[in-house]
Amino acid sequence: MSLISKEKNTKDIRLSPVQVIPASFLIAILAGTLLLMLPVSSSAGRSTDPVTALFTATTSICVTGLVVVDTYSYWSLFGQVVIALLIQIGGLGMIAIASTIMLLTRRKFSLTDRILLRDAFNLNTSNKLLGFLVKVIKGTFAVEAVGAVLYSFVFIPRYGMAKGLWSAVFNSVSAFCNAGMDVLGSNSLENYQGDPLVLSVTSILIILGGIGFVVWFDVAERAKEGLKKRFSPATVAKRLSEHSKLALGFTLMLLLGGTLIFLLLEYDNPGTIGGLGFGEKIANSFFESVTLRTAGFSTFPQENLTLGSCVAAYILMFIGGSPIGTAGGIKTTTFFLLILNVRSYLRNQDERVFFGRSISEGSMRKASAIAFISGLAVLFLTGVLSAVNPVHLEDALFEVVSACGTVGLSRGLTSSLSIPGRLTIITAMYLGRIGPISLVALFTKNSRRSDSIRYSEGNFYVG
Repeated sequence: MSLISKEKNTKDIRLSPVQVIPASFLIAILAGTLLLMLPVSSSAGRSTDPVTALFTATTSICVTGLVVVDTYSYWSLFGQVVIALLIQIGGLGMIAIASTIMLLTRRKFSLTDRILLRDAFNLNTSNKLLGFLVKVIKGTFAVEAVGAVLYSFVFIPRYGMAKGLWSAVFNSVSAFCNAGMDVLGSNSLENYQGDPLVLSVTSILIILGGIGFVVWFDVAERAKEGLKKRFSPATVAKRLSEHSKLALGFTLMLLLGGTLIFLLLEYDNPGTIGGLGFGEKIANSFFESVTLRTAGFSTFPQENLTLGSCVAAYILMFIGGSPIGTAGGIKTTTFFLLILNVRSYLRNQDERVFFGRSISEGSMRKASAIAFISGLAVLFLTGVLSAVNPVHLEDALFEVVSACGTVGLSRGLTSSLSIPGRLTIITAMYLGRIGPISLVALFTKNSRRSDSIRYSEGNFYVG
């Protein structure tokens, strides 16, 4: 074989950045599976079966939170540390972790490395990319450290120094990365329904992780500028980027709307918040609205939700958090662009404008593709799960939407899944973490078709 043909073959198998990202998550899942299969990872000192280890590694890396065995009792301290590390890696992303190691070891970043990091964060530019990475890592560890300290005021008196401190650290990492796993017990945060510190700290960590790092830094920069130039809060808010305004505004609307829906629909439900005082009803309704944005903690059994609340849960889980953060779902901006597109059509407007800024046709097409493929994946996997693991449709749909949105809440179904059912949910979790479009790109040849050819317009009837 000639050198030219060898070079051609090498180029043919070379992965593009959009293919490397899902492949890196797959490698991390396989590595985590092998570690969790070791006897030292289980509290009983026995090897874990491959499917259980694979499910746990996937739910950790994909920061989902669905579990087939109790994290606090089944896994040893070593196993729990492995899970916490997988959650941290999954929350920040394999590429970000690898890039951080390169920074610490002072390795030089090539152009390919920078493109890969840019795509991993889903950014539109490579400007100040390494500085952005440093701020993300520092900000993440700082927020998680504060969260752990606050948790320790509750967990150390309850569990003792060693277990209390470890529980605080694990919960802080899990909450910020929107994983929803804990080492407190078999019923998540149900024992803390009336604890304002645990509920508020967990909610804040979830929101900070899900709002997106770009919003963090924009708000911090504008606030610093406002203090320096003595701007009013209203002026500071107006100077935020259009993305920050959209992410913050839409997130607030979903959180408050979800709180109101759950408060009304679950007010007299004894299986959820019916037996609580009015203040606790509001607090737990708000927490439910927060945790459905891809976190996975719960303060009451999800199987006790009314069907109306289930519908609201489907929508919140499907939307998820905001881009460039630790949350899953199709993202708030994607859902908003879909709404904006419908509004523009109904108003017969060719241009989509938000806060005085036009939105590109490429962004609109991407939003439509993400929503369509994600919705199709949910419907397909729900059908598969119902076929291989016969359950009520609302439970199967809840499980699949939760997995695809990397939420981690379940209506008591996860632990009873058959092996084909577990493999279906594993697929859903992986698909939800990397995104359906990324999965298509993973198995698609890296080539571009020329768009220079223009065809005559066809006459198609729509609607």
